[in-house]
Amino acid sequence: MRVVIAGQGYVGLPLAVRAAQVGHDVVGYDVDEGRIKRLAAGESYVEDIPAEQVRAILDAGAYRATSEPRDLGGYDIAVITVPTPLREGVPDLSYIEECARTLARYLRPGACVVLESTTYPGTTEELVGPILEEGSGLTAGRDFHLGYSPERIDPGNPTWNLVNTPKVVSGVDAASLAVVAGFYGSLVDRVVPVSTPKEAELVKLIENTFRHVNIALVNEVAMFAHDLGIDVWEAIDACSTKPFGFLRFTPGPGVGGHCLPIDPSYLSWRVQRALGQSFRFVELANDVNNHMPDYVIRRLTAAFNTRRRSVNGSRVLLVGLAYKKNTGDARESPSTDVARLLLGLGAEVTAADPHVETSQVVDARLTRVELTAETVAAADAVVLLVDHDDVDLDLLREAAYVLDCRRVLGPGPNIEVL
Repeated sequence: MRVVIAGQGYVGLPLAVRAAQVGHDVVGYDVDEGRIKRLAAGESYVEDIPAEQVRAILDAGAYRATSEPRDLGGYDIAVITVPTPLREGVPDLSYIEECARTLARYLRPGACVVLESTTYPGTTEELVGPILEEGSGLTAGRDFHLGYSPERIDPGNPTWNLVNTPKVVSGVDAASLAVVAGFYGSLVDRVVPVSTPKEAELVKLIENTFRHVNIALVNEVAMFAHDLGIDVWEAIDACSTKPFGFLRFTPGPGVGGHCLPIDPSYLSWRVQRALGQSFRFVELANDVNNHMPDYVIRRLTAAFNTRRRSVNGSRVLLVGLAYKKNTGDARESPSTDVARLLLGLGAEVTAADPHVETSQVVDARLTRVELTAETVAAADAVVLLVDHDDVDLDLLREAAYVLDCRRVLGPGPNIEVL
């Protein structure tokens, strides 16, 4: 089939590569011309997709990257994988709307459009469908197929990927579901059909709300346990031996990325707008997780006080700027908040993260350094925020003081665990 993947980010590019690998004729569409130039040159900016895979599908003629809408004509399947950020707590669906308007111009009878972008239940049928109908003169379900399939990409996960992670699929009618399931069935090992797009849209929000709430739970427990003189990490280790009724979540400096700080708020916003009620679990989780960078600063300040030092004027090395280990994505990263807070207190802040490009660092006062014995020795304190696999832990153990927010360094007189 001729497949258009609209959006060539961490979701769209793996999908486009896989579709081309299995034999579809794929057009990767993105309004970011910088991305398109890199892809056309056989480069990859998504860590889970090696450049060799991009070059292979380019050389085979199975994939073409473009920023020109006219190149989208004649598609059988179009998948929307564009961002859905929050703007002052309100979902911003402008990227979806613009993409749907563009696809509508080239929509033909019998073609199929699938939304993958994370959003609130009802978006596919109440927003995307009408835009496609208005722009094409066709009717969803009768003239063209329409569905939703939540993305489940976990960047940096060495075990679960696009192919072996079950794919939830849906359609506005039985025929649409069959087409959507057939397409994804050609890409992944298993598809999981649900009855309507609303259920599929809710799937993604439940999954990330589940993680968000449980991370907030262990973060709050960690704060109380520290004040009570209890080792929360040892308790979590013991809990993890239970073979039923418990899933392991661990404390950290906060949550970040494209999902956890955003997706639960989509559901909370929808509940408030549609029902006039508060989603209290999400609001509580937001409150706890959003303030974890403040807690990191409080712990670091207390450590300096113990050593008769002030944060103001001290040299602090942050290790890890990404929102999670083994990725270069710094969107909504709590490390950014930690850096800003320290800079606001007058600290001299440096940061080491080989995965994150300098362009993602939003504060010009933050100095990027390589993680070396010299940079560690020059710091009055090191804060380990992200435990990338390629971080030299032995170097960190030689620091004057380390606040280990991931509990990977082991015990030591100079090491404290969050």
